[in-house]
Amino acid sequence: MTLPALLGGPQAFSDPLPFARPAAPPLDKVFARLAPSYDAGTLTTGPLVRELEESVANRLGVDHVVAVANCTSGLMLAIHALAPKGPVLLPSFTFSASAHAISWNAIDTRFAECDRATFQLDLEDASTRTEGIGAIMATHVFGAPCSPLETERLAARANVPLIFDAAHGFGATHDGRAIGTFGDVEVFSMSPTKPLVAGEGGLVATNRAEIAEKVRLGRDYGNPGNYNTRFVGLNARLSELHAAVALCSLDAIDEHLEKRRALASRYITNLVDVPGIATQAVDPFDTHTWKDFTISVNPIEFGINRDALVRALRADGIDTRNYFDPPVHKQHSHNQPPVDLPITDEVSSRVVSLPLYRDLNDNMIDRISGVIVSVHEHADQLTSSLT
Repeated sequence: MTLPALLGGPQAFSDPLPFARPAAPPLDKVFARLAPSYDAGTLTTGPLVRELEESVANRLGVDHVVAVANCTSGLMLAIHALAPKGPVLLPSFTFSASAHAISWNAIDTRFAECDRATFQLDLEDASTRTEGIGAIMATHVFGAPCSPLETERLAARANVPLIFDAAHGFGATHDGRAIGTFGDVEVFSMSPTKPLVAGEGGLVATNRAEIAEKVRLGRDYGNPGNYNTRFVGLNARLSELHAAVALCSLDAIDEHLEKRRALASRYITNLVDVPGIATQAVDPFDTHTWKDFTISVNPIEFGINRDALVRALRADGIDTRNYFDPPVHKQHSHNQPPVDLPITDEVSSRVVSLPLYRDLNDNMIDRISGVIVSVHEHADQLTSSLT
């Protein structure tokens, strides 16, 4: 077993391996798609944006898709359209934008636990926190569906609307049904690290015409066209350039997702027998986008904790991310009043996301996995060297 670089072994990657690399479509294809709009002087919310909305709606099988400047503004506008009459219940183990979008609407957040194995909203815990809420927001964490039908049932019992933060979820399915078709509204991201790339951008998917109409108005200041704004909206329009990138990315999305799934499968095979390493549990009826490949480190079984593993991986030239640590309820922006979520705290202290993107190959995945195995095998020596 090769020594980890921290113990003097050769670096697994002498040229450091980045955590993420955008799956940007070929520039010549983007320019060709953009040229008619550019030549016509239509630079924002033009025919390419409409084509993107229609293409995604057809792919998902949903009545309405509204393209916006980014996922956060889509969440903000979707929440505004739903007009919750009380706090929004959501997991703390999510990206901060989920909670930010709620707070920007001057609505309180109410955090719930995540599940240790799936990292998703713990629906049993959430069911104990529904009194007086105005809506539920669940996140498809790392691109895995978050039990959307069960979450719909929870929202129905609480008699509140349901929004899904589907930032990671474009291309995922639950029992053959596309993510984007559940709840009252789902919002996707098209930022550089997502499977569907626009550079920046978001997509709001819904079967409710009144929500789509409010989001369309809201992305353009609430202006119906006569400058007599109906409500306080945003400048959240998507440019034609970003739409062109997204359409070219959409052309290759299935191939891209298959590559991500194959790489994730190789990681799982390589790591399944490593003591103390658990990969995200996924429902067998689900397809995952693997926006992130995330493992959980049990320090007792693995031999060292997550932070020490991160140091070892970095020494071997491997970049990682500790998503989502700290969880939102511990962040300065949202930690008042304090809330006790011990499982979320445990999960966030143990998880680390490994590199996963289209440009990787099996050999690279094997080398990353090999470093993790080597770290476990030399855990005692690493513990001594790090103390």
